[in-house]
Amino acid sequence: MKLDSSGLQVLSREECFALLAAAPIGRIVFTDRALPAVQPVNFHLDGQTIVIRTVTGSKLAAATRHAVVAFEADEFDTELRTGWSVTAVGKAREVTDPAEIDRLAALPLTTWAPGRRDHFIVVAAEQLSGRRIPAERSTPAGAGVRA
Repeated sequence: MKLDSSGLQVLSREECFALLAAAPIGRIVFTDRALPAVQPVNFHLDGQTIVIRTVTGSKLAAATRHAVVAFEADEFDTELRTGWSVTAVGKAREVTDPAEIDRLAALPLTTWAPGRRDHFIVVAAEQLSGRRIPAERSTPAGAGVRA
């Protein structure tokens, strides 16, 4: 097990994709009017591509068109003080090809937000990194604290 300088387990590319595939919610980081913006989204991992469904004309759809974005998903157990985080960086593109739209519409990606969401954004994970706080290395809440 490879550890980084902070003692966190460094995840392999395969482990990162496996964790992303199991996560129901992630955060897409993009630029909105020259400022950083973060939006939680539900998504589906299609191979090594992150698929997001949104509304045509939404701020997210407009801001991510051919832009480099970051995408992050994580899961933490605050009681056990364990967890993981995976970050992908890549170019986002809107899907316009009718055949690709039909294929993506058949994926098990049901949006949580109300309304019709028939616009697809895909992000190819060009750079991928992940870290895990392993249970055996975590400290229980309150341990090591002295009055």
